[in-house]
Amino acid sequence: MADRIEKDIIAGGWVTGTILGSETELIERYGVSRAVFREAVRLVEHHQMATMRRGPGGGLVITEPDPGVVRHAARVYLRHADVTREQLFEARTALELAGVVAATERLTEPGITRLTTALRTEEELVTQGVTSGHARNLHSVIAELTGNPAISLFVEVLARLDEEMVQQGWDSEQPSAEWTARAAASHEAHTAIVEAIVSGDAPLAQHRMRRHLQAIASLLEEATPSGRVAAPVSGG
Repeated sequence: MADRIEKDIIAGGWVTGTILGSETELIERYGVSRAVFREAVRLVEHHQMATMRRGPGGGLVITEPDPGVVRHAARVYLRHADVTREQLFEARTALELAGVVAATERLTEPGITRLTTALRTEEELVTQGVTSGHARNLHSVIAELTGNPAISLFVEVLARLDEEMVQQGWDSEQPSAEWTARAAASHEAHTAIVEAIVSGDAPLAQHRMRRHLQAIASLLEEATPSGRVAAPVSGG
């Protein structure tokens, strides 16, 4: 029953805020008992596709899923699956190299503005001594500029895992000066990648992204000698 409701939501174009119908109307439409319908609604609500609004004018309302919940669930699964840093690097490299090509090919003036704004914000944070929590943003912006929701989602998941792994291994041991140097080097790499994208040179953007990801992989080698994904840290 939940599957039927979800398929109807998708077939209708998934228009957030639309009321599919009242409980009485939907029970009649689907030809099920009230108990079955309410259990199905609980599943649909859990999947963040719709929610039941009570009272006059209420009904089953189509909602917008929270991508943060999806990303968190994916990270939890990968940690449970005992993903290795090598597997993580392999997957992230494939996605991000494809992403810089797509972002370069589809780049627009507003996209250039987003990239330069992200770089400027990152530079300001590094200058202020903020050495973690911001490096992932540029990667997310590039992924979003591909126009591919799948690349955007999974780049964010894998980049966040990388960040968690490095922080878990280094936060308590590495002096602040070392972190500052690493943050500055990351910003330089980001600047070079953006320059290649803006100039329309996809092969160069790929080359620079690969070198940057290899540098991150080296950090992971130092941060997690066991080769397994570290437990998440708060903040990020």
